Amino acid sequence: MAPSDDDSHSTGREKPRPSASAESESFAALFAESEAARGRSRGPRHTVGDLVRGKLVSMGSTVAVLELEGGGEGTLDAVELRDQKGELLFQLGATVEARVAAKGEKAGIFNLRRAPARGADARAGLAQAAATGLPVEGQVTGVNKGGLEVTVAGARAFCPLSQIDLRPVADPAVFVGQHLSFRITKYDDGDRRGPDIVLSRRALLEEEARARAEVTRATLKVGAVLNGVVSSVRDFGAFIDLGGLDGLLPASEIGYQRGTRPAEVLAVGQPVTVQVLRIEKPREPRPGQRPGRETEQITLSLKALERDPWEDAVERLAPGAVVRGRVSRVEPFGAFVEVAPGVEGLLHVSELGRAAGGKMLRHARDAVSVGAELVVAVLALDREKRRVSLGIASDEDRVDDEGRAAAARGASAGMGTLGDLLKAKLGERGR
Repeated sequence: MAPSDDDSHSTGREKPRPSASAESESFAALFAESEAARGRSRGPRHTVGDLVRGKLVSMGSTVAVLELEGGGEGTLDAVELRDQKGELLFQLGATVEARVAAKGEKAGIFNLRRAPARGADARAGLAQAAATGLPVEGQVTGVNKGGLEVTVAGARAFCPLSQIDLRPVADPAVFVGQHLSFRITKYDDGDRRGPDIVLSRRALLEEEARARAEVTRATLKVGAVLNGVVSSVRDFGAFIDLGGLDGLLPASEIGYQRGTRPAEVLAVGQPVTVQVLRIEKPREPRPGQRPGRETEQITLSLKALERDPWEDAVERLAPGAVVRGRVSRVEPFGAFVEVAPGVEGLLHVSELGRAAGGKMLRHARDAVSVGAELVVAVLALDREKRRVSLGIASDEDRVDDEGRAAAARGASAGMGTLGDLLKAKLGERGR
C-alpha cells in the first residue's frame, strides 16, 4: 500500500514542498480573491451626480436596467432611451452613459438619468435635459451685470447671479473659463436666433448638499467631534460647513481669550475641527406667526477642544504670588485683570482706593483703564468657583520670567506697580 502523507516520517521520505515561485503565485491569487471579495462587500461607490457607464441588460416598457462598470446596477426611465418618435436609440448589450440621480433603496442600486449626447447631437439633447432635469456641462465664457454667460452644447445660455453658488459670490469673474455642471431651469426654442436657456448651478449644489447632509446627520450628536470648513465669518461668530449642514460657532466659543473677534482668527475656506455643543430640532410654524426653522440649529465650539488655561494657571496662582496682568474690563466694583490667557482676576475697587492712599473711588475707571499693564498680587483663589481675587503688589515685589515673586526694588520692565500707576493717573486728573 502506498504510504500516505502522514507516513512520510516513518518511511524516511520528506513531503515535497512547493517551490518559491509556486508559493508566490498561490499567495497572489489568494490576495486578489480577498481584495475582490472586499470590494464586493463594500459595494460600488457611486455618488449623486457621477457620470457612469453601463451595459444595457434589460429593456422594459417603463424601466431599463444597466449593468454598471465598477459594479452595481442602474435603472432609468425607458423613455430616455428612445427618440422623439419613440424609436430605440440603443440595443441590448450597448453601452450607455448616464448620471446618478439618486441612490436606490438597496445597496448597489442607483437611479439614473440619461446624459445628453455629445458632439453634433449634443444640442438636440438640451430639450430632453430640460424636461428630465438631467445636469448639463457648460463652459463659462463671460460675466455680465446679471450673471454668467455660458456655452452649453454650442448654444448660448445664462446663469443668474443668485444661481451660481449656495452663497453670494463676491467676484463671479473667477468662474470664467471653467467647465461646470448646471441644471436647465428654462428652455425656449421659439427664437430664430437660438434657444433661450437659463441655467442653475445652485440647484445641483443643493442636491449634493442634501445628500451629504444625510451622511452628516448619521454622526451628528452632542459631544461629537467633526471636521468642517468655515463658510462665512460674522461679528457674532462663524458658520461652519459640516458637510451639507451648517453649524454656528459663536465668538464666545472660538477660544478662552475674552473679546476675540472672529475675523482675526478665522477665514472663509479654513478647515477646522469642532465639537457639537447643542442641537435644536427644526421648529414648526405656529398659526399667525413667522415661518419656523426648517433645519436643525447646531451650535459648535473650538474652545471645548482646547486645554482649559485655568488648569495651568492655578498652579502658579497660589495666594501671595505676584503676577503680570492687563486690565481687560472695568466695572464700578473693580477692574478685571487678565493674568493668563483666558484667566481673569478681580482687583476690587477698595484695593484700588487703598493704593490711591485710602481715597474713596466711585468707579474703577477713576483709577485704571482697559489695556493698562499691572503687576498684582494674588490674595485668594477659589478653584470651584474659578475666581481669583487680586490686590496691590508691594513696591519691592516684581515678577521674574516664570511669573514668580522676586525680592528686588521696582517692577518688571515696562510695568509699574499699581501704586505707581495710580499716582500717575490721579496726578493727571489733578492737573
